[in-house]
Amino acid sequence: MASKYQDLTAVLVHAAWSDASSWNKVTARLRELGLRVRAAQIPLTSLSDDVAVVKRLLRQVEGPVLLAAHSYAGAVITAAGTDNPQVKALVYIAAIVPDEGETVGTLFQRAEPQPNTRPPLAPDADGFLWLPPGAFANAVAPNAAKEETALMEINQHPIALKCLGEPMTVPAWKQKPSWFLVTEKDQMISPATQHFMAERISARVYSRDTDHSPLTSAPESVVSVIVEAADAAV
Repeated sequence: MASKYQDLTAVLVHAAWSDASSWNKVTARLRELGLRVRAAQIPLTSLSDDVAVVKRLLRQVEGPVLLAAHSYAGAVITAAGTDNPQVKALVYIAAIVPDEGETVGTLFQRAEPQPNTRPPLAPDADGFLWLPPGAFANAVAPNAAKEETALMEINQHPIALKCLGEPMTVPAWKQKPSWFLVTEKDQMISPATQHFMAERISARVYSRDTDHSPLTSAPESVVSVIVEAADAAV
């Protein structure tokens, strides 16, 4: 029997310090449910570069699209989905969602998580930010297995400082329906800031008692939000 999602593709965009494989648990479940899935591999060299990669991927996808983003990538899909009739919905997972003229860095620093175990960040000589040893286990994904956070640290993909300072263009959330999963135990992006952004964009808001990386630590919570957005889009 054909899937009710047969014409819809979920395009997933990864966070800073990560790559497309961070979505693997979510991807497997979405495919079981009949959704087409593509995962973007963004370079994390500038917001404009990352947006260009997502737009390039969208040109390879036929039919309607649901854009989903984790953390920093919220800014990427906010820019990439604008004025594209192919994009039917936006899903934000513990994400940064700027308004026009805002930057990722401004929202990231808007409030500190409590208790604050967010690691200190300083650019290297080339202008890239790396997470220090132990940051994945202590702040990014403390609810994940040690084996998983060890791999995150080994495979981390640094993010350019440019990504944090580039102002947002016209945001797609002013044109598309949005869903937002707030992670209440987040030690990277303050839950208070997440609630602020979710309410500002009039998203359908879901709150889960998990860490900053539910893609790994609580994938079913991510799947459920994406599926609800997909149901609304078909």
